[in-house]
Amino acid sequence: MAIIGECRGWDVETEMLSQWQEYRDLFPVIPTQSRFNRRRRGLMQAFNLIRQAVLQCLDIAQDRQCVIDSLPLPVIQFHLVPSSPASSTWKANGSTFGKVPSKKQTIFGYKLHLLIAMNGVILDFELAPANEYDLEVGFELLSEHTDLQVLGDKAYISAAKAAQLWKENQIQLKTIPRCNQQKQLPRATQRLFNSVRQMIETVNAQLSNQFNIEVNHAHTFWGLCTRLYTKLAAHTLCVYINRLLGQPAFLQIKALAFPI
Repeated sequence: MAIIGECRGWDVETEMLSQWQEYRDLFPVIPTQSRFNRRRRGLMQAFNLIRQAVLQCLDIAQDRQCVIDSLPLPVIQFHLVPSSPASSTWKANGSTFGKVPSKKQTIFGYKLHLLIAMNGVILDFELAPANEYDLEVGFELLSEHTDLQVLGDKAYISAAKAAQLWKENQIQLKTIPRCNQQKQLPRATQRLFNSVRQMIETVNAQLSNQFNIEVNHAHTFWGLCTRLYTKLAAHTLCVYINRLLGQPAFLQIKALAFPI
């Protein structure tokens, strides 16, 4: 699946609510779903098509060296799941409990798996239940591509999967061995590997801090997908605009996401 959301600092629905309060006599009943929200949901697939079209025009999106990782997307706070009436609806749409080792927490929701070029452009993504193994989802995501060199963390270690990806898709999936494995990489190579993987941490931080992708106010699964499509498309468009403007640091998108 692909995904994206609001790329500005203000909340459109909050602004509309304040306007409604000012003209309450003219509009005695506020609709449960704003016209903006309905239109945005109707354009969900269009947002993704725009993102894909921009990637075709973006020169740096042709980089064949990539990084793969996942980002947690909770839909209901962990302690509220048992008492929340919405939990059954989310469960029906695949939402589950899952562990996030990097944050030492358990979430209820999904994980967004991202395939990112070394320069920071988001090439592809897939939304999966939080309890799905990164290796299985990553293998499914990479199977849609060919001729790539991909770096993954220890969650993607599998000699069999790596061999299959190379045989069928000419994809080199490289990971750092676990501590208990006999074959280890030189320390210099490990440091280089970790420094390269910092790119995906940078992009994840942008999605979380500048686009609030981990803060979910959606009431339905399709509402969540709409926000994800919008936000991922917005990130790609920001990179594209910086390239058009000739910005050498094209990944510095904060000024575009939050104009002064």
